[in-house]
Amino acid sequence: MSQEHTTPKSTPQRGPIGPRGGHGMMMPGEKAKDFSGSMAKLIAYLGVYKWAILFVWVLAIVSTIFTILGPKLLGKATDELFSGIMAKFAGSGAVNFGKIGEIIVWLIGLYAVSALFSYLQGYVMAGVSAKLTFRLRKDISEKMHVLPFSYYDKTTHGEVLSRITNDVDTINQTLNQSMTQIITSVTTLLGIVVMMLTISWQLTLVALCILPVSLLVVMLIIKKSQTHFKNQQNYLGNVNGHVEEMLSSHVVVKSFNGEQKSLETFNTMNDNLYKSAWKANFLSGLMMPIITFIGNFAYVAICIFGGYLAVKGRMTVGGIQAFIQYVRTFTQPITQIANISNVLQLTAAATERVFEFLGEEEEVADAPDALTVQQDDHGSLPTDVQVEGTVQFNDVSFGYEKEKIVIHDFNATVKPGQKIAIVGPTGAGKTTIVKLLMRFYDVNQGSITIDGNSIQVFKRDALRSLFGMVLQDTWLFNGTIADNIRYGKLDATEEQVIRAAQTAQVDHFVRTLPEGYHMILNEEANNISQGQKQLLTIARAILADPEILILDEATSSVDTRTEILIQKAMDNLMKGRTSFVIAHRLSTIRNADLILVMQDGDIVEQGTHDVLIKRNGAYAALYNSQFEAAV
Repeated sequence: MSQEHTTPKSTPQRGPIGPRGGHGMMMPGEKAKDFSGSMAKLIAYLGVYKWAILFVWVLAIVSTIFTILGPKLLGKATDELFSGIMAKFAGSGAVNFGKIGEIIVWLIGLYAVSALFSYLQGYVMAGVSAKLTFRLRKDISEKMHVLPFSYYDKTTHGEVLSRITNDVDTINQTLNQSMTQIITSVTTLLGIVVMMLTISWQLTLVALCILPVSLLVVMLIIKKSQTHFKNQQNYLGNVNGHVEEMLSSHVVVKSFNGEQKSLETFNTMNDNLYKSAWKANFLSGLMMPIITFIGNFAYVAICIFGGYLAVKGRMTVGGIQAFIQYVRTFTQPITQIANISNVLQLTAAATERVFEFLGEEEEVADAPDALTVQQDDHGSLPTDVQVEGTVQFNDVSFGYEKEKIVIHDFNATVKPGQKIAIVGPTGAGKTTIVKLLMRFYDVNQGSITIDGNSIQVFKRDALRSLFGMVLQDTWLFNGTIADNIRYGKLDATEEQVIRAAQTAQVDHFVRTLPEGYHMILNEEANNISQGQKQLLTIARAILADPEILILDEATSSVDTRTEILIQKAMDNLMKGRTSFVIAHRLSTIRNADLILVMQDGDIVEQGTHDVLIKRNGAYAALYNSQFEAAV
């Protein structure tokens, strides 16, 4: 499609090698908007899976309980061994290996059951995270189709892709790995406290002294590092956007020797990503050594105090051994929670970006009683209407930004079957008129009607089903040639596809290709020429068999001989159909029923070719300038 007025003029844009201000991209030092709010949204989103998550909690708690009972039993085995050895030295008894063996069997059983429950919780949680990831990506994909075109005017493709890939993957990994760790760590922490209290409440108080200090350290580091985690995700979106743009425009970049500038831009973005990631990971990496350092103080204090209690006969050797094991284990869940808090920061940043996207303002929803288009002679719904093709523009005003109007009080009436040509200099608003007609954007003032019905009372899909479009910028996807033509009518047969290709003068060149209609077009469809791509899009429009045609410089990429053939096919296609033709080559629209000459968003002239030439106004000046240029 022609690029005139495709974006607001004030919107920061980037050519193949320049910078762009992406939507939602934060500057260094800017804090995340709402950490707790983002996590609350994620938890609410998980509500669908509450029973599965509750089951995971139960499994994790049971698994952890069985694990933390181990040191207590091991302490009993140590006491049994110690008392047996002391009795043997005293000559009053021997080691009761049977009792010790029984304890060891119980230990093995506890650890086996714990491992089984741990496996089950991982299995269930993997299913929950996979379902959530599927649902998030599905919601994002659906959201992409209901966002207004204005959103994409200010957002890079890579930024959107980063949300559906990187951000969703971050959430998935957190749910799959960190959620069960959180459950296990909290349960372990509480369980260990209970078990330590059963051994010695005095030593337990000493051990608990590290909790407030550790929590204070965690909170301080989280506060400092959250900004950098948010920036890391945003800069990753910047890098993705730039790389995606460079790959899609690499021919232009190379043509204008823009590789060095592109590399400089990438290095700047990558450097920002490196710095934010380094700061985030450095700060978060401080947690474990600091907490371990604090925990070692408590460990030393417990060893000294525990030895004193043992000497006084107030604790057994097995009790000291079990308590020391618990103390060593006690710092692990604190460290895990600290490490998980780093992951949660990154997850909060990713969640914020995902739900920010899902919360973007959508297109105005269709009314429940919106009109649909009758598909046959007998409408199946009360809202079905038969469209003949009368199009009216009534005092239409529009601007991509409300303060910058590009179409002023546009008025025109197009009768069924008429061929309407829209001409004018670049930037006059020709393509904008087509976008308004297709309701890609809604008018600021006035109305556009089809057969007397405002286009805003139609369902969007019904309205757009009336139109067939052939644009200056061709779009073909990675697939066979037949599939690309069939995109105009997905249920078309092979015969219908070939018939449309013949009408579009495309059948001959397709049959010369190695695999004909089954040849696969690559991702950029650059394994055929630009003119051949244009022919395929014309065949697609012919197959769609629409009531109204929109041709935006449809023959601009073909040679003169092919243009003549296509023009004949188009003339046959346009018979009986209302057609809008945007053209810069005025020689192609001489037979138009009505020519609208636009300038600065206004119709300055209208009439047939002969009438406008005789008037010797703006149209005649345009036409003669092209003739002079050709000479």
